[in-house]
This record gives sequence, C-alpha cells and structure tokens, in this order.
Amino acid sequence: MQDSVTTAVSEFYTSVNNAIKKVPIADLQKTVADAEVTMSAADFWNDQAQAQAVSKQAAEAKRTLDTWTELRQGAQTLKELSEMNDASMQVEISANLTQLQNQFKTAKIELDFSHPYDKYDVVMSIYAGAGGTDAQDWAAMLLRMYTRWAENHKLKTTILDKSDGDEAGIKSVTFAIDSGSFLYGKLRSEHGVHRLVRLSPFNADSLRQTSFARVEVVPKIENEADITIDEKELKIDVYRSGGKGGQSVNTTDSAVRVTHIPSGIVVAIQNERSQLQNRETAMTILRSKLAALQQEQHDKKVSELRGPNEQAAWGNQIRNYVLHPYKMVKDVRSGYETSDTQGVLEGDIDECIAAYLLTAKR
Repeated sequence: MQDSVTTAVSEFYTSVNNAIKKVPIADLQKTVADAEVTMSAADFWNDQAQAQAVSKQAAEAKRTLDTWTELRQGAQTLKELSEMNDASMQVEISANLTQLQNQFKTAKIELDFSHPYDKYDVVMSIYAGAGGTDAQDWAAMLLRMYTRWAENHKLKTTILDKSDGDEAGIKSVTFAIDSGSFLYGKLRSEHGVHRLVRLSPFNADSLRQTSFARVEVVPKIENEADITIDEKELKIDVYRSGGKGGQSVNTTDSAVRVTHIPSGIVVAIQNERSQLQNRETAMTILRSKLAALQQEQHDKKVSELRGPNEQAAWGNQIRNYVLHPYKMVKDVRSGYETSDTQGVLEGDIDECIAAYLLTAKR
C-alpha cells in the first residue's frame, strides 16, 4: 500500500504543478488589487449595480487564487509526508489525497471554461412534458433536486414564476440560482429533456410510468449593456396575477407578459406584487434567453434566433432516471451512470455534471 500511495501522491503533485502553469496568477492578483483600490473609494456604493459587479469579480478572482494556492501547498505537503516512508501515516495521507483530488478535479474543469457566459449566474426553467400528472410531479422533483444542489453549495435560489399542477407537482417553474462560481458553465449540463421511469403513485394499480420534463438553462444577464433590446420589438401585456396567495398579489394588474416579436420568445412573470418588479424580472430573463440563443447561433440575425425547441418526450432525453424495476441514473451524452438514485434526486449531481463537462465539446 505504501508504494501505491507514494506513486499516487507523486502523480497528483505533477498534475497540480502542470495545471497551475495555465492559471493566470498575475492577472488574478491584479484584478484583486485593482478592485480593492476601487472598493476603498468613498462613493463606491453610489452605483449599486457596478459595485456588485466589481465585488463579485474580485471575490471570484480571490477564490480562484486561494483554491490553487491550497492545491499547490496541499500537494507539496503530501509529497513530503509520503517520502518519509512512515507506514502509520499512509491511511491519513490517502484520505487527504482523495479530498484534494476531488477539489483538483473541480478546479481543473473551471480552468478549461471558455464560454463567454460561463462565469454568470443562471436562470433555470422546468416544464412538465409528456406524462400527465406524473410529469408534473416529475417537474417538481427536478425543482427539488436543483434546489438541494444549490443548498449543498450554499447558493441562493429565488423562484421567479411558478404554475402549479392540476392535481400535484408543477406545470412550469422559472427560478434563479445566484452567488456561485461558474454557475452557467456547470449547469449548462442540465439543459435538455429529463426522463423518469417509476411505479406511478397516481394510479390505483401502481403501473410503471414514464414521464418527461424539459429543463432550460440560460445565463442570468442583468446588465442592460450586455444585451441590447429595442423596445419597439417588444409587446408588453399586464394582467391580474393568478394562483395561490390572495391579498393584493391577486387583486391588481401586477403580472407582466413580455413578448420579443422577432424571436417569438415570451416571458411571463407574476411572482412579485409590483408590476415594475415583475417587468424588470421579465426583462432580465428575456435578455438571458436572447444571450443564450445568440451564443448558440451567433451568425444568424435576431429574427432567426428561435432555433429548435425540443419536445419533452421520448427520444429527446439527455438523462434517464430509472427507479423501477432497477435503480439507475444514466446520462445519455457522457455515459456516466450511478445506482444512487436517491442521492442524485437529493441534489448530489456534481459527478454527473463533471462527467458531462469532461466529454462535451466546449
């Protein structure tokens, strides 16, 4: 065991030092230093949007520096300990190595991100597809899965719009996940149709049911300068909010529906009581969707950006979640699979995300 641990540590040490050569250390240090000067100004918080952008950029740069510093120091320490040939320390060294290897895998994936929106936060939407009530329940299960994933990573989740199912679950939901690093870069892996196979809890015979839900992931574009939208190309409707809640949320024309005429994209928001807030949220989501489409089809005109809209049904799925007659989650694209279906549905999807990112052509 001692020789195998020493070899593994040596290989890890070499991998870390090779990878760190690609990290723009000087640029990151300059970003942090410049931000600290900017943030020390008395009028720094006068422009809230700009201040938050600078603060986030500095925090991201510092986090990256700290991560690679910790990996380099950790690899060096493990190498020195393994070379001491102390058999009593092998178990501890092996455990620390596993922990650092997991951290290194995540850091290395982030190092390879090249998409212009990879660092952005995300807006996600889930739409129940084929499968009736089971599909609406499946959409709610996916919402719980992503909410739990966000909680596990200490991220902020905000429901922007939600339509409850007729009997159970949800017909659709749109929510934001904020305050993370490379969120769009990671969660792009979830964009597509998700298929569930299980014994249905909604029929008396508990027959096996296949359900589908479509997940849409777009970068959260809050800065108007990032995506310019001509107001003349918008159709804006206001109407009375529906759904549960009562009080003024349902008694005023606060809900907003924004239609982008050239692309046909429609965004409807009724979560807030203020029409202005709903309009701002709708515009953020519209910018986000346009940004994603422009990136995918950047050589086309805005009027042609609609692109294919995959139906949430058989044959289009990116991932299968099988709960009966056996237990398995399998990603169709990367080939990754696990029998820990409960863990995945509780938000443990990091391995699945990593497998996709390592195989996807970015």
